[in-house]
Amino acid sequence: MSTKILIDPITRLEGHGKIHIFLDDAGAVDRAFLQIPELRGFEKFVEGRRAEDMPQITSRICGVCPTAHHMAATKALDDLYGVDPPAAAKKIRELVYSIFMVEDHALHFFFLGGPDFVVGPGAPKADRNILGVIGNVGLEIGKEVIGVRKQLRELMGQIAGKPIHPVFGLPGGVSRTLRLETQTELKAAAARAVEFGTFALGLFRDVVLSNPAYVELVTSEAYTHRTYYMGLVDPANKVTFYDGRLRVVDPNGREFLSFDPKDYLGHIAEHVEPWSYMKFCFLKDVGWNGFAEGADSGVYGVAPLARLNASDGMATPLAQEAYEELVSTLGGKPVHHTLANHWARIVELVYAAERMSELADDPEILSQDVRTLPTATPDEGIGVVEAPRGTLIHHYRTDERGLIRAANLIVATQNNAARIAMSVDKAARWLITGGEVDEQLLNQLEMAFRAYDPCYGCATHSLPGQMPLTVEIHDPDGELVREIRRD
Repeated sequence: MSTKILIDPITRLEGHGKIHIFLDDAGAVDRAFLQIPELRGFEKFVEGRRAEDMPQITSRICGVCPTAHHMAATKALDDLYGVDPPAAAKKIRELVYSIFMVEDHALHFFFLGGPDFVVGPGAPKADRNILGVIGNVGLEIGKEVIGVRKQLRELMGQIAGKPIHPVFGLPGGVSRTLRLETQTELKAAAARAVEFGTFALGLFRDVVLSNPAYVELVTSEAYTHRTYYMGLVDPANKVTFYDGRLRVVDPNGREFLSFDPKDYLGHIAEHVEPWSYMKFCFLKDVGWNGFAEGADSGVYGVAPLARLNASDGMATPLAQEAYEELVSTLGGKPVHHTLANHWARIVELVYAAERMSELADDPEILSQDVRTLPTATPDEGIGVVEAPRGTLIHHYRTDERGLIRAANLIVATQNNAARIAMSVDKAARWLITGGEVDEQLLNQLEMAFRAYDPCYGCATHSLPGQMPLTVEIHDPDGELVREIRRD
């Protein structure tokens, strides 16, 4: 019997990773590691670059969520130069961001995570993708999924210059005004997006909630962790994506922290392990006590379910109804079931569509006043948004000429990293017995990380030499011959 199982590469995520599972003599899981072997050096090679280039440079970190990096960088520049954008500019930014959240959440549910439910976790591997989803829900619905995302991305291109790597965010505002024709298109697209979100909720009810086996899977202990949760909230403690305070609730749902994002260094720290290029964030106010759950562990979660847990609800009516349904169905807050992220993601999709509709109807988005020119000498700036995958922080320090001296990026997947590692380890322990595995079981194990929609291209930033690098050399029989280590 094999003493280890390797899943390499893991699938349907942004970036690269592998799962290494070690078994004991009885075939039970001794430990499972989610290892991230890729490395991006953005924090280092932006040093010496002009601060105003950061919204374009950092959007290249990831082709799936470039708008999140662009917006966080743009907000960091506002703070860096001490400039407050006009109201119209803020609304145009949030409008673009709402469009982005709709199409990105749709991407994950229908293309990456959703196939595990719409097609089924036990379906053949070749069917667990958008083509399998279309085969189950019908060609017309598949066309609508693709059509909605296409329309939204075209609008992002009109407003932000490019749909993938935006070029419109500037310190103090945005680079262009909106035309009346664009507003008309926005209103129509927003109405379609709201209808699409309502349809996605109905699909989740029909496919997942009506299937007892799926409900049992979602609520099973294999995919449950009782941790802290963090997310941006507005003054009424409702979910917000573009701006607000960071709120943290404890494993019992009580408010633990509420702070200005600029104070993040007082509450968030990063832990390093020798077996991954990931950094593992934790709450300083609790401390690092290993990969453990409960109130004594500083591990916390971000992303859709965490945002719902950290808030008191949604700021738009249809999303609020969906939020209440989720909470009541799953036994009240906080909801600790990792796979419920898929449901929370659709709730947020509805909110983003409704918020897009509100902003599209706002006459102020046609204002010609879209930028306040910065005049202050730059020094330090912090910008925070909620990326689809969770809280995203950009922090820059510059010299008096505005050249980057240091950059710190804490992305959603870093915030989630410890919880994701725990999810993979726990799922492996619950699912694998006697050392026996098959394709369905391995996919169910991957579902433990897939629910977070992780992006490891975004999440690995430190260069080699700042953390251990280990090279293992094995002979043809798999025996370790030599280990080379650089600390």
